Amino acid sequence: MAKTQTSSLARSAAVVALAVICSRILGLVRETVFAGLFGASNDYDAFVVAFRIPNLLRDLFGEGALSAAFVTVFSLYDSQRQPEETRRLACNVLTFFAIALSLLSVAGMFASDSIVSLFAPDFAATPGKSDLTVMLTRVMLPFLVFISLSAVVMGMLNTKGKFFVPALASSFFNLGSIIGGVSLAWLLPRYGQPAIVGMAIGTLFGGLLQLCVQLPTLYGTGFRYRPVVDLTDPGLRHILRLMVPATIGLSATQLNIFINTTFATSCGEGAVSWLNYAFRLMQLPIGLFGVALSIAMMPMLSKQAAAKDLTAMRQTLVSALILVLALTLPATAGLMLLDRPIIALIFQHGAFTAADTTATATALSLYAVGLFAYASNKVLVPAFFAIDRTRYPVIASFLSVALNFVLIHLTIGRFQHLAIALSTSVTMLLNCLLLFSLLAWQMGRLPWGRLCGAAVRIVAATLVMALFLMSCRCFFGDYLAFGPANALLPHGLPLLALTLFLSIGGAALLYGAMLFALRLREVTELSAAMVKRFSKK
Repeated sequence: MAKTQTSSLARSAAVVALAVICSRILGLVRETVFAGLFGASNDYDAFVVAFRIPNLLRDLFGEGALSAAFVTVFSLYDSQRQPEETRRLACNVLTFFAIALSLLSVAGMFASDSIVSLFAPDFAATPGKSDLTVMLTRVMLPFLVFISLSAVVMGMLNTKGKFFVPALASSFFNLGSIIGGVSLAWLLPRYGQPAIVGMAIGTLFGGLLQLCVQLPTLYGTGFRYRPVVDLTDPGLRHILRLMVPATIGLSATQLNIFINTTFATSCGEGAVSWLNYAFRLMQLPIGLFGVALSIAMMPMLSKQAAAKDLTAMRQTLVSALILVLALTLPATAGLMLLDRPIIALIFQHGAFTAADTTATATALSLYAVGLFAYASNKVLVPAFFAIDRTRYPVIASFLSVALNFVLIHLTIGRFQHLAIALSTSVTMLLNCLLLFSLLAWQMGRLPWGRLCGAAVRIVAATLVMALFLMSCRCFFGDYLAFGPANALLPHGLPLLALTLFLSIGGAALLYGAMLFALRLREVTELSAAMVKRFSKK
């Protein structure tokens, strides 16, 4: 049973990870475009804060409470109800949230001045910065509608066993943002509008594209949309009931982001941008490992919970956590040891300076400390949804908010924007530990021997890999210490790319060989799942 659950989870996660790789690479391209055009300027600070406002709501409705609650109920309907009842529930949810979120977006447009003043009070000290942030906020608020409906469609497809296209859809968001944004950023200044407004409109276009690209696959499952508005529908009410405590819990996470943003805006020009660039890079492994496993695990856990198969649920959860640890621990070591050259290679061009590289790289190292916790929480929180124990993540989240505020308040005077990155990681690690303890208590006896044995092997393999990377730093010298001294050399960037490729490639091969030699079952099955997927092409 355990092997079957692990293999199924690994296969689904491998499919999602392949699609997420495409999305995250395009996401890095998008951020590279921003870095080249705007660097860590006031304009990009304004964009980051403006986009954060609909993104906070997106985290609540798109990849948060709505998505998890909908998948839980929709999986139940799909396995226990007639197809027409399942279709009607989906239509009702799509219609209800399209209307509700549209109204919320319009209300946000009217309240943009107050919202921006709340998020970034220090922007008012720089002429025009606050006004630009308000304008960008109004442009990007409808993004919330597109991305939330996209999450509902993704949940429907995941429940039907369709993982690749929904995971790939975010690639089209990045593609639309890049093509539409750059085109408009070039065009709008000719008509007296800031170039950054073009990037905001491109972001909106990307959100619409992410929704639309999933519709043909949804149509292929036999689903046909017909407008339904029924507030008395038991399925809709069940979803809303699940969302209430989850939204409260996730609002604590968003409050953390609000606290971080407000503190960052007080650190002067560039601080918001440096933290954003660093965290965007962090989202590559989080998306590849945490989100991919969460997406693959949620329908599986929901069906196991509906069947009251607690043993299978324990095995699925432990398999997911072992995979998260096996994938994030070496990523943490790599990001901390190669922070500066990675940032320089991706971002240091155009308006992005060597000083920006230093500030961003240090923040990246501190964020990387909490990488395992970030990715694990993507797995742990949906597990509470599956067993209908949503109040526990709520409690843990609010405790983390209080801790985060205290840590930043005590350290920001000395460490400036770096205090925010470090505090966020420490808070996430403690939050992860608390969530895991609560989940183990709720689900009963977990296979501790399997979990601890895997952890020891993963740590050993990571230490060997870290020693290899430290040797690479000594061997390649200045090429892995990219900075002002060699940034101006014509051959600096190609040599940096080559040395990073050799170092990271060698480290990955060594780490993988170590895990195979140590016979870590989850990694073997994940590799087999990916080979099987490719062999079907």
